[in-house]
Amino acid sequence: MQHNSESMLKKDIGTIVAMSIVIGSVIGSGIFMKPGKVILASGDSTMALWAWVLGGIITLASGLTIVELATQIPKTGGLYVYLEEIYGKLWGYLCGWVQTLIYGPAVIAALGLYFGSLVANFFSWGPETKLFIGIGTIVFLAVVNSIGTKYGGFVQTLATAGKLIPIALIAIFGIWQGDGQILNVTSGVTEKTGMAAAILATLWAYDGWLLVGFVAGEMKNPAKVLPRAIIIGLTIVTVAYLSVNIAMMHVLPASEIARLGENAAGAAATILFGGIGGKLISIGIMVSIFGCLNGKILTFPRVPLAMAERGQLPFSSLLSKVQPKLGTPIYATISQVVLAILMMFVADPDRLSDIAIFAIYVFYILAFVAIFILRKKNGAASRTYSVPGYPIIPLVAIVGSAFIVISTIFDNPTDTLLALIITVIGLPIYWMLNRKPLASVKQEG
Repeated sequence: MQHNSESMLKKDIGTIVAMSIVIGSVIGSGIFMKPGKVILASGDSTMALWAWVLGGIITLASGLTIVELATQIPKTGGLYVYLEEIYGKLWGYLCGWVQTLIYGPAVIAALGLYFGSLVANFFSWGPETKLFIGIGTIVFLAVVNSIGTKYGGFVQTLATAGKLIPIALIAIFGIWQGDGQILNVTSGVTEKTGMAAAILATLWAYDGWLLVGFVAGEMKNPAKVLPRAIIIGLTIVTVAYLSVNIAMMHVLPASEIARLGENAAGAAATILFGGIGGKLISIGIMVSIFGCLNGKILTFPRVPLAMAERGQLPFSSLLSKVQPKLGTPIYATISQVVLAILMMFVADPDRLSDIAIFAIYVFYILAFVAIFILRKKNGAASRTYSVPGYPIIPLVAIVGSAFIVISTIFDNPTDTLLALIITVIGLPIYWMLNRKPLASVKQEG
């Protein structure tokens, strides 16, 4: 049974908060954690920069394509709801199932572990503290966002402003003061994994652009706010990522960035601004990941909420509840946090990030194809937003995403198989909850 919690959700989100959700949810760990990995995978600095450019192109094409879906289906739930509207309940359900059980919790867990690692390193605490710092941070942000969307939105706006400062400082002063060679500098290792792995690493850094669509139902005017937020937000992110990478390569040799890994940005900042400056930049990086994590915890619970409203999850009657006074999905938030904490005990953040990207890109491709289906279905009907450069832009998104999915299957068969098994487990649960004959489920899907 459809509950009425959609109407109970407060419409507190305007353009500034929506844009800060895009920027805040995208810029987080990736720009600081992945430059070294991208260089190692691609083999040299020139190919690494190309990987960031290609990742940006795929992401921009993806964002521009999805906005057309989002403006025509402005409902809370994002990707899950879009696929359900286009392909039927079964495909929408599978997407939501994967987002609820794999993608959302894995992303939250990975970010929590990255944040815990940076905090522990900053204060020179033992490695055993990283896990508990990460868990404590996730629980704290879950409480903040359960108090109310506007409070989570306030944290988001504040953290987004805070994270842009270290990015701007590294980019401007690195490009201005650095004198190192940027192009054609090798990574210093003979065994490179190739451009597919390099672009996959950048896509972790770029991922998160879709999250603002999850809260479309809580926007004041989604038809105007959503496309504006995604286009401006992603343009800022792409320019920021390229600038930071060029600046770091101007200050540190590519081989040194690859060797330092997650500490490369802090090392570059120390060279540029001295010991105290390096510490301040490290604090800025922690603020960046903190804001990114907040964006995920603010938006991810809207998927199990939307599924539970349709009775498509175990314990749906509980998960679909919106707290009457606060207008927030408290039980859906708790479900995501509990799953994330369990994952933090069993896997490292790099592995979790790879599983998350693979799992979600399978459904991204379906969403991009859905644009063509929707255009054919609606004909010349007026749209508040149309994909620029149609059909080229959607095709770039489809081909780029397919390249990532196929490459990941070959590069990492174990984790991709695990993700696919969890996806398939969702089928008997769907049939059980719907209690319908198999034939009718096939017709719906």
